[in-house]
Amino acid sequence: MNAVSTPEVQADVASLSYEQARDELIRVVNELEQGNASLEQSLQLWERGEALARRCEEWLIGAKARLDAARAGQNAPAQTGGDEAL
Repeated sequence: MNAVSTPEVQADVASLSYEQARDELIRVVNELEQGNASLEQSLQLWERGEALARRCEEWLIGAKARLDAARAGQNAPAQTGGDEAL
């Protein structure tokens, strides 16, 4: 794995879609579980994994907020100017 500084990792990860971040996170976890990386490589993988996990969480929080907003819009009473019976 190439050495990547933290700001570069953050910028790179910020541009990933949820699916891209998730797939790379799976790859990073698998690589760490194999245990073949040096200590330095393991630390880099761990940092990358943390950044990828945060990115996935951002996407999921955003998706939940959109769903909550859509549900709230569906549950809101229709605003009309007429005299409607309750």
